[in-house]
Amino acid sequence: MTTISEQPMPTSITDEPTWLAKRRATGVDLFKSLAMPTARDEDWRFASVGKLSIDDFAPVEAPANATLDALTERSNLVSTRAGRSVYVDDAPANFEGVSQELAEQGVIYLPLAEAIAQHPELLEKYFLQESTELGSQKFFGLHAATVKAGAVLYVPKGVEIADPFVNYYWTSGARSAVFPHTLVIAEDNSKISVVDLFFSETTENEALNISVSNIHAGANAHVFRKIVQDWNEKTVSFQLDTTVAERDAQVQNVAVNIGAERARFESQTRIEGPGADVKMYSLTVAEESQEFDQRTYQTHNAGNAVSDLLYKNALLDNSRTIFSGLIKVAEGAQQTDAYQTNRNLLLDPTADANALPGLEILANDVRCSHGATTGNVDEAELFYMMQRGISRRVAMQLMVFGFFEEVIEKIDSDELAENVRQLIHNKFESKIK
Repeated sequence: MTTISEQPMPTSITDEPTWLAKRRATGVDLFKSLAMPTARDEDWRFASVGKLSIDDFAPVEAPANATLDALTERSNLVSTRAGRSVYVDDAPANFEGVSQELAEQGVIYLPLAEAIAQHPELLEKYFLQESTELGSQKFFGLHAATVKAGAVLYVPKGVEIADPFVNYYWTSGARSAVFPHTLVIAEDNSKISVVDLFFSETTENEALNISVSNIHAGANAHVFRKIVQDWNEKTVSFQLDTTVAERDAQVQNVAVNIGAERARFESQTRIEGPGADVKMYSLTVAEESQEFDQRTYQTHNAGNAVSDLLYKNALLDNSRTIFSGLIKVAEGAQQTDAYQTNRNLLLDPTADANALPGLEILANDVRCSHGATTGNVDEAELFYMMQRGISRRVAMQLMVFGFFEEVIEKIDSDELAENVRQLIHNKFESKIK
């Protein structure tokens, strides 16, 4: 078996257009020419790069139909939806397209391969056009060279859709490498919601994930994206996301990070029009030797716009988190409001939280702030609960839920919010003796 560390694997998408072949070739060049990260790289400061390896992972054959059917059945965290896709090891397991009514309004929701074949001009404008600038360019190159799975959502001007589009990405095979891609294009005055969920079939199947998401929000578009990442703790994950917001666009991202052995999340937000308002919320539960590496970049190229980031991390055992964020306000982007907050709750003295917030301001009429706080668990509160028969681990769980509720309540679906609480509960429950 040829692994991806030796040579990016070919995709199964046939008859690709010339523009896509060129972008894939550029991806191959990026992957081959860039070295693996080292501890000397500023973009990887504090990360355990010495333990980072993508060796011996490779795309695998499509799972058996029984596995596809079983995981489709388990893809049930959101019952009311406008569309759903399910992928297992990058193989399509299920795709529920849009209703006839939405299709007549021009809404496109298709698997990536079909979108490339049926709407090449649209895909040429947006697909693989937004790379990362936060350190994982090598891994983005591998994604670009290899990606075949994912969902494309296009919503025309003025179309509003209340129910979400839900994409499930599963791993199943041994040492499987997956490269899912979600592309969201919201034209002017449209309104949509998207949910991306990442899961492992079992607690044992090792996997490598390099996923990419792109959101393009037109003038006065409203986009709400939720991400739930609950890989097993034998998965290495890279999640490379970009958001572009035009005039008066309203974009909200809520990310829930629970799983993976090592997970790196790079989030870039670029505001290109005045009046835009982008909110970014994240919660992370880290335990044992898990490491979550979060890098963010809020760029204001237009004035009179808002971006607001709140990342909360709860750490147990010997886990580690890294948060590194930068707000950049371009020259002339006056009356910018930009905020960045990272809060860490240490539930064990051996846990380690690192924070590097930063500002780069080239305009003089702005309101920008950043901050990071790290606090230990309140032992008096723990003692109070333990005296009433609550185990230490359960008491910690209760404190974590209180810490996270500020983010969980941002989820606009009671069903999904409750399922997120259950996933967090399951993580604690599995370790309670």
